[in-house]
Amino acid sequence: MQKQKQCALLFLAALLLLLQTVNAKSDAEAVEAAPEVVAAATHANLNDKVKVFTVATEPTDGYRRYIRSANVYDIEVTTLGLGEEWKGGDMSKAGGGFKINLLRQAIEPLKDAQDTIILFSDSYDVIISATLAEIVEKFKESGAKLLFSAEKFCWPDLKLTDQYPEVEGKASRFLNSGAFMGYAPQVYALLEEPIEDTADDQLYYTKVFLDEAKRAKLEMKLDTQSRLFQNLHGAKNDVKLQVDLDSNQGTLQNINFMTTPAIIHGNGLSKIELNAYGNYLAKTFNDVCLVCQENLLDLDESKLPIITLTIMVPQAVPFFDMFLANIEKLNYPKDHMHLFMYSAVPLHDELIKSYAEQQGKQYASAKYVLSTDQIDERAGRQLALDKAIMQHSDYIFSVDGDAHIDDEEVLRELLRHNKQFVAPLFSKYHELWSNFWGALSDGGFYARSHDYVDIVKRDLIGIFNVPHVTSIYLIKHSAFDVIKYEHRDFDPDMAMCASLRNAGVFMYLSNQRYHGHLVNADNFNTTVARPDFYTLLSNRYDWTIKYIHPNYSLQLNESYVLPQPCPDVYWLQIVTDAFCDDLVAILENYGRWSDGSNKDTRLEGGYEAVPTRDIHMRQVGLDALYLKFLQMFVRPLQERVFTGYYHNPPRSLMNFMVRYRPDEQPSLRPHHDSSTYTINIAMNSVGVDYEGGGCHFLRYNCSVTQTKKGWMLMHPGRLTHYHEGLLVTNGTRYIMVSFIDP
Repeated sequence: MQKQKQCALLFLAALLLLLQTVNAKSDAEAVEAAPEVVAAATHANLNDKVKVFTVATEPTDGYRRYIRSANVYDIEVTTLGLGEEWKGGDMSKAGGGFKINLLRQAIEPLKDAQDTIILFSDSYDVIISATLAEIVEKFKESGAKLLFSAEKFCWPDLKLTDQYPEVEGKASRFLNSGAFMGYAPQVYALLEEPIEDTADDQLYYTKVFLDEAKRAKLEMKLDTQSRLFQNLHGAKNDVKLQVDLDSNQGTLQNINFMTTPAIIHGNGLSKIELNAYGNYLAKTFNDVCLVCQENLLDLDESKLPIITLTIMVPQAVPFFDMFLANIEKLNYPKDHMHLFMYSAVPLHDELIKSYAEQQGKQYASAKYVLSTDQIDERAGRQLALDKAIMQHSDYIFSVDGDAHIDDEEVLRELLRHNKQFVAPLFSKYHELWSNFWGALSDGGFYARSHDYVDIVKRDLIGIFNVPHVTSIYLIKHSAFDVIKYEHRDFDPDMAMCASLRNAGVFMYLSNQRYHGHLVNADNFNTTVARPDFYTLLSNRYDWTIKYIHPNYSLQLNESYVLPQPCPDVYWLQIVTDAFCDDLVAILENYGRWSDGSNKDTRLEGGYEAVPTRDIHMRQVGLDALYLKFLQMFVRPLQERVFTGYYHNPPRSLMNFMVRYRPDEQPSLRPHHDSSTYTINIAMNSVGVDYEGGGCHFLRYNCSVTQTKKGWMLMHPGRLTHYHEGLLVTNGTRYIMVSFIDP
């Protein structure tokens, strides 16, 4: 029995020890978590003690940005006037008394709360970039009971300049009403004088500040060194955006006083600068783009938006046939799209008309305007906008002829961004020329921004608020009414962007994925036949797609077996039907075929030993292009088939097209070519365009007669491959010949 009692006592002791250990562990965990708990409690307490107010009658893009910045730092904001009619007059001239009256009414219950702090700021052009604790700390460090932001200009009454206290150095001397902070009794006392809704709020506050007795009574100060508030107008050289290279998070610093203001105000003409800074402030980035993941729209396939697709071709552009083919591939139901097509260029009229009349039947509606209608670009773009409004479209998706869509999902991706205006990044192939501007000059034209190159090269990936976009973009119906294409100094695109900026509609540009590219329309010569063909040097990417055989690259693989119809004669897939058709059309349009005699003034010495009916590339301005073609596309194949022979760039004095006809020159006698190697590209199809023909290699008694359009024969020249052109019995045969490295 005694032993049992001892065991029971031992058990109770062990249990007690265990409970003490568990409690100790819980206490330790509580202590470890204490900082977060304390911080949360402190933050909650601050939101109780600091009341943040703003005024916004409409939820503009600027307002949404302001609220987002507050939410990022868990700052609770009370918005006054939302959904009400704006009664504050024209703020670009003078006005805003409505804001004072709204604020006075809102804080009246707090007028005697000695320990309550009021923070007021505008919202359309303000970004918060710090926590409430940091904001309160900066306010208390000022020693003021009422602290106003300060700016460089005395507005709206310049005559009051001399009444302001002097400041030292580069400090900001003048009161700005866009943001202020103070204890509730002082703020309420500030607002006690009546004011008309349309009177100027900044002048109201200025007069209080300039009254020395009132200023002293309210303990009112200006934040002249931008410790808490930063007004940007006139301060372009005073601030610098610091962006962390690892996280891409930004901080705005006043470099005059080495301060980091927490509330940034794009007052006056500085809204474009604020938009640029806003791309990095308020945790828009944390290594990856955080703002890109917010407010995305889930598309309901049963309720897809109605789109007006506008195809605008104000200038001649190369590869317009490819442009339309890509438009056709867009992954969006055409019965949810109204089509509007505009052409100011005779070259493109036929394709526009053909597409609208044929594929247009698939759309909800289709309309086109041609160059013959003599409607200028401004009117054309306005017609597209009017059509979208008339059709009650939810969006306009505008695509210019120089913007080639390579991603059929682009429209859906833009819709998911859920913006009033959003564009995909498009740039010229391997160039920095793109469809957006990162900054504007004082005159409203292009200026390079600090991040332009990083955005275009996609070294920095995200969504960016930019001042100018062109060529391809999506606009929501809520912005239709503010769009204007008329402007005294700007072209229609610039006028549109200016109207959006003035209305506070943000133009977002996304480079999160590759959607397409711009073709280069510079120096595009529409006076020649088949002008696309002439653009290899300016549009290599699109030229390659249109004119180089899709199987070309496969032949460069060592594992790919290259056909040899005769010894050391290789048969290679080199160009497309479009290459053949366009080049034949160019030469037939030129029409000056040689007469087939030995006399040839085009050659040095004026004598051709083995004459053909031909036209040289230099006669049609294509010699430089064809030499580039040999270097880019023929040379890699030559190095594959004739191992060990390397000559870059290839030299060729003779690049010419030969025409064989039964009634003209039906064949060519046996001969050697003056070349290290020769290429011979079939430009049309045997059995379709002509009968007979081919090439016979006498030494090997081997003939190639079933040539294929766009395929190239490559064989050694000079001694080994003595050959002849076989008889064409019907039709016309075209071949493109080069004697390489003579």
